[in-house]
Amino acid sequence: MISTNLKHFQTVKDNSVSKEIFELLYDENLDMLVTSPQPDAANLSRYYESEDYISHTDGKRSLFEKAYHFIKNIALKNKLSLINNLQDKKGALLDIGAGTGDFLSVAKNNGWNAVGIEPSEKARSIANQKGVELKLNTSDFENNSFDIITMWHVLEHVPNLEDQIKELKRLLKPNGSIIIAVPNFKSYDANHYKEFWAAYDVPRHLWHFSKTAIRKLFQKENIELVKILPMKFDSFYVSLLSEKYKTGKMNFIKAFFVGLKSNWKAKRNFEYSSHIYVLKSAKNKNKNT
Repeated sequence: MISTNLKHFQTVKDNSVSKEIFELLYDENLDMLVTSPQPDAANLSRYYESEDYISHTDGKRSLFEKAYHFIKNIALKNKLSLINNLQDKKGALLDIGAGTGDFLSVAKNNGWNAVGIEPSEKARSIANQKGVELKLNTSDFENNSFDIITMWHVLEHVPNLEDQIKELKRLLKPNGSIIIAVPNFKSYDANHYKEFWAAYDVPRHLWHFSKTAIRKLFQKENIELVKILPMKFDSFYVSLLSEKYKTGKMNFIKAFFVGLKSNWKAKRNFEYSSHIYVLKSAKNKNKNT
């Protein structure tokens, strides 16, 4: 359970949409940060209303957006390889926070029975044009419906964190896997950019996780963390956006070297800019995973 005794960690500005100021509070028990105040459900959507929110637009207007989509295409191949290696045969896949449906489209074309959840009407409309099925929520799905459930940079957006983890447990087949990708506030680039670190992305990011936080939060539902993988491209993308927030312009060369240094340091302490977590129900965990 998230502590009610939280300590001030840092003040951060919403640099991309509202320009409002928020506070990051530290939960010592879980080793995670909590955004405060958190927008209520009625107002949360307005913080996503921006053409700069790339995952909802498929925008390729600038060099930055083109670079984002180039890297995304590489990441899609890596994600597909990951889910294929977790299952002996292709089965039912649920992607929560599917955006414009690119990952589901790739998985579907590879033989997966793929469906997604996406609250953004704009993103769903784009996904529909790709032949991808997206729903608003998971309430219509039966228990133990999915072999793989993915949340690519989505868990940090979920208003009720503990309820979401319970729902993941309900939806997962006994031998299935949950894949969670989230930023890591303990990375070098987070420490370097501090309040300008783009992956804080308040108030859209309500929670800011460490490896300890992910392990403890899922452990409460008898879901065990079995593997952690680095997302090495994220340090470059996040550093580039952080440079823009800090200096007002894209410092490509400086961002590249900060991203490179972040990955180099993470080789020793395994604190990458973002991590992919692979989780399984504890009683079904394969010790060789």
